Amino acid sequence: MSEDRDSENWRVVESVTEYETGWYEGGYDLLEQPDGSRKRYYWAALDPAVVIVAVAGDSLVMVEQFRPAIGEHCLELPAGLVEDGESYTVAGARELREETGFDPAGVSLLEEFWCATGVLRHRRGIVFAEGLEPVGHDRDDNEFLSVRSVPVAEALDRAREAPANDATIEGILLARDAGVL
Repeated sequence: MSEDRDSENWRVVESVTEYETGWYEGGYDLLEQPDGSRKRYYWAALDPAVVIVAVAGDSLVMVEQFRPAIGEHCLELPAGLVEDGESYTVAGARELREETGFDPAGVSLLEEFWCATGVLRHRRGIVFAEGLEPVGHDRDDNEFLSVRSVPVAEALDRAREAPANDATIEGILLARDAGVL
């Protein structure tokens, strides 16, 4: 292993949480780098999230919602936080039901990975849901969204329209690569 890739050459001198919100924590780690110098590496830590690629016939179930962080309406795949004790598949079925009103007959994990590793401590799971049955939604009090049906053939092009969302593009591409779209 080369010297710059050896994690043993990166010593954490201190780890500081500078702030906590109900949504995430932020802070820095002071690291001793392989050359002996020290530098602060800032991070934000978020709970794991799930993104759901849900197919109903020849269409994807998507949601349109306003995202205050960027001040725009976004067309996205349904998504949400994984609650304590949940797997990505259980969280995906729950979030799909809550946000869109569809209960899936089957949910499978397509991929689990770290996001934006230069600054985030955040894991994401992409799940595939099928066999959707309408059951009625149960949205959180901050979820003001509209359910949209987008033909699978148009989904990637629609997802790439501004403002594009990384998780939506990732989900569609992973599902396509897995052969489920």
